[in-house]
Amino acid sequence: MIIAQNIADSMNRSSWIRKMFEDGAKLKAIYGEDNVFDFSLGNPNLPPPPEFHEAVRELISEEPPGIHGYMPNAGFPQVRQAVAEHLSEEQGMRIPGDNVIMSVGAGGALNSVLRAILDPGDEIIVPKPFFVEYVSYAANHGGVLKMVETREDFDISIEKIEEAITDKTRAVLINSPNNPTGKVYSESNLRELAELIETKSRELGREIFLIADEPYRAIIFDDVEVPPIFPIFKRGILCSSFSKTLSLAGERIGYVAVNPEMEGAALLVNALTLTTRILGFVNAPAFIQRVVAKLMEAKVDIDYYRTNRDILFEGLTEAGYKLRKPEGAFYLFPESPIPDDAEFCQMLLEEKILAVPGSGFMGPGYFRLAYCCSRETCQNALPGFKRVLEKVK
Repeated sequence: MIIAQNIADSMNRSSWIRKMFEDGAKLKAIYGEDNVFDFSLGNPNLPPPPEFHEAVRELISEEPPGIHGYMPNAGFPQVRQAVAEHLSEEQGMRIPGDNVIMSVGAGGALNSVLRAILDPGDEIIVPKPFFVEYVSYAANHGGVLKMVETREDFDISIEKIEEAITDKTRAVLINSPNNPTGKVYSESNLRELAELIETKSRELGREIFLIADEPYRAIIFDDVEVPPIFPIFKRGILCSSFSKTLSLAGERIGYVAVNPEMEGAALLVNALTLTTRILGFVNAPAFIQRVVAKLMEAKVDIDYYRTNRDILFEGLTEAGYKLRKPEGAFYLFPESPIPDDAEFCQMLLEEKILAVPGSGFMGPGYFRLAYCCSRETCQNALPGFKRVLEKVK
């Protein structure tokens, strides 16, 4: 084979999103953008907040010597400090700037973390469904992703996590608010998980980390709160980005934060600084680092996503679909009315509706709708959803 087998396997796993993207492009070319209802990609459709443009203009006018050159691999010290101050308030504890490493998006953050903590054959436990590229992120660094079922409401099943832990377990990876379900894990659920991790770490005589992937943290609805992880998990590592909260997905800017109460935190920070360099990231993009340092409290219009969620949730529920109301992110994860979720998504395609089978997120029997799209897309797609459901009843 001309390519590596593990890459071929990864291409197959991600084929559904790619296929929907390609099918959507064909339909839009034939029928026009406004007549195709694209819920396939989690690509924010809102513009960045006005503060972003102000910060860009301000920084363009300031061109101190060397500002576009290399900086410490962990990022500009003043940017790390700005992120740390924001996180200190969010987490309810003081986080030094030295405990923050700027990254190339949340994906770069996760890869830097896994490279720093994994030995070949180490296992990372993840509740499913989940962002499928976690499989490749683990494999990139010799790790093995162990997938465990969640409860019916998509909460973490402590029992399933316990069954999955072995002497090779190195970390539990969670994503809250979750892609694809929109689930926000409760504080009580996380405290149960923390107790289990601490118990198993003592029994096995090895550190088990909790890695929290939180790019959707600020996109939450209905007074739901995302519990801070550092007061709960002593060996907590936080990975996040500005891709969703500021609509800067293409700018690839994020960060890793290490709990300062972790034993050996300074050693882990040094390792993350090294892995940022040796993975080829070298450092997070220089200009956009300086921009986001000015935007710690800014975010896009969350109410826009909330309204899109409500339009789709109420419309699909009224039509007869079974689904849970997401608490955050910008995804719905309805049950497929037929066992084959891929076949059902093909039926939706006949109504020019692009959805992704839940199987693509290790959640068979569901399908994902990304409602980071126009209001008209949400409203005008509802009759098509209803017609397809009526065909299979």
